[in-house]
Amino acid sequence: MFFQVLIKSLIIGALGGAAVSAGAARMFHAPEIQAMGAFRTLGEINACKGDPVSHFSFGLGFFFNAAGSVIGAGALTQDVLHRIVPNWAAAALLVKNKKVEETLYDPARMGVMGAIIGAVVVAALNLLANAIPESLAVIASGILSPAANLMINTVMPIIFWLAALDAGKITGIWGTVLGGLAYLIMGNAVPGCVLGIIVGQSVEDSGYNKTVQIMLAVIAALFIVIGIGRGFWGKLILAFSNFLG
Repeated sequence: MFFQVLIKSLIIGALGGAAVSAGAARMFHAPEIQAMGAFRTLGEINACKGDPVSHFSFGLGFFFNAAGSVIGAGALTQDVLHRIVPNWAAAALLVKNKKVEETLYDPARMGVMGAIIGAVVVAALNLLANAIPESLAVIASGILSPAANLMINTVMPIIFWLAALDAGKITGIWGTVLGGLAYLIMGNAVPGCVLGIIVGQSVEDSGYNKTVQIMLAVIAALFIVIGIGRGFWGKLILAFSNFLG
């Protein structure tokens, strides 16, 4: 059973890791070539700004969450391929070469490294789940899940907020504003901090041009729609009504 899980995990991890990592690298060349990946993957990779430590620490937070999930539920989360593998692949390449054009933006190199990282990560998680008895899995899940939630909901937002502040005054302001709004609306500041870094860097590079204005309009619409779906605006209006009344 051990070798069966190992072989299948290595194959699946390598194929998935190569595809996702190469696809993420191709996103930096869009629209000239067809890319593959989630918008959040591109935003999160951009937020790490080619720093191998940032890429590794970002993936590490979600690795703990994935470990808790695979132990408690017996299933891998989407973060394994969306976040862990691409960021760790980027970190591995950037350790030796800091030029993102020759590493992070290179689909071939990202694909090869993603295959290696994907095979190792998927195999490690599946073997971990396979090795732990069911009785211990319940206990482990109760310990790892809160730790992973603390990492994702508390530590990661602080890391990305500090990254935004470190990137410059304008980026810091946008990271703080959008991060705060994301926390109020979504319960997690990370998406807002990532968007703030993208907006801030765009403003610092080219000012409030038409592209930035469209980006801000899309972000505003996104926050409004998510707020409606989560009932945030209704609660906000009710809170103001109670305060004024």
